[in-house]
Amino acid sequence: MKPDLSFLKDLSKEAGAILKDGYGKKHNVEYKGPIDLVTEVDKESEKLIVDRILTNFPAHSVVAEEGGLTEGLKDHSWYIDPVDGTSNYAKGLPYFCVSIAYAFEGKMQLAAAYDPLRDECFAAERGKGASLNGEPIHVTDEERLINCMLVTGFPYDMDQPDNNLDHFVSLSHTVHSIRRLGSAVLDQVYVASGRLDGYWEVGLCPWDIAAGTLIVEEAGGIVTNLKGERDYMKPPYDLVMANPGLHEKLLKELSKK
Repeated sequence: MKPDLSFLKDLSKEAGAILKDGYGKKHNVEYKGPIDLVTEVDKESEKLIVDRILTNFPAHSVVAEEGGLTEGLKDHSWYIDPVDGTSNYAKGLPYFCVSIAYAFEGKMQLAAAYDPLRDECFAAERGKGASLNGEPIHVTDEERLINCMLVTGFPYDMDQPDNNLDHFVSLSHTVHSIRRLGSAVLDQVYVASGRLDGYWEVGLCPWDIAAGTLIVEEAGGIVTNLKGERDYMKPPYDLVMANPGLHEKLLKELSKK
């Protein structure tokens, strides 16, 4: 049995209510790495999402940021980020979301990303377009790099050679501006909705890209890895996304590193 998009949207909003209720309060912060943190809200949100999925689809597999892999049918896979932008959330910075995606036979089919503070639900179903609160969304048609506002992020381990700083500095001289906002999923769906012109990032995780990539593609965008390949759901989980007229130009600039 397969889910429908309304299930993902409703579930993302239900988890989002947990985030909204805890927002601005003092949290129990634990560290998975020097700057990679998790709060009790991440765990509560993830438990609700995973429990609800496995109650309705007990044979499915689930990949979640905090809980890892729940084994199940490989043809039915879920990717969950209970709080994308945890550092923002823990500090009270209002830029974070819940992200849920469903894949069938290895291909993403359904996606929802919910920002509870703005009550914005970005969603997509393969072949049926992307939406924001039920209204269609589309990527921009800007093709000149100098006019573009891009967005990116940086890995938790900044000591690694490929830490994205070279890309950031190089592109800073080529585009209008670059933002670093702190939620990969919201960055991606903002590209889908035309609020930003393009996005790139290196060293992500599957739950960081599962929902946003489908939403961008269904909004008319092109998504590849930094090599220009469409098969991006594999390590090292690097992404480049933009509208069709801009993507190749952005990719070319990133290859100059």
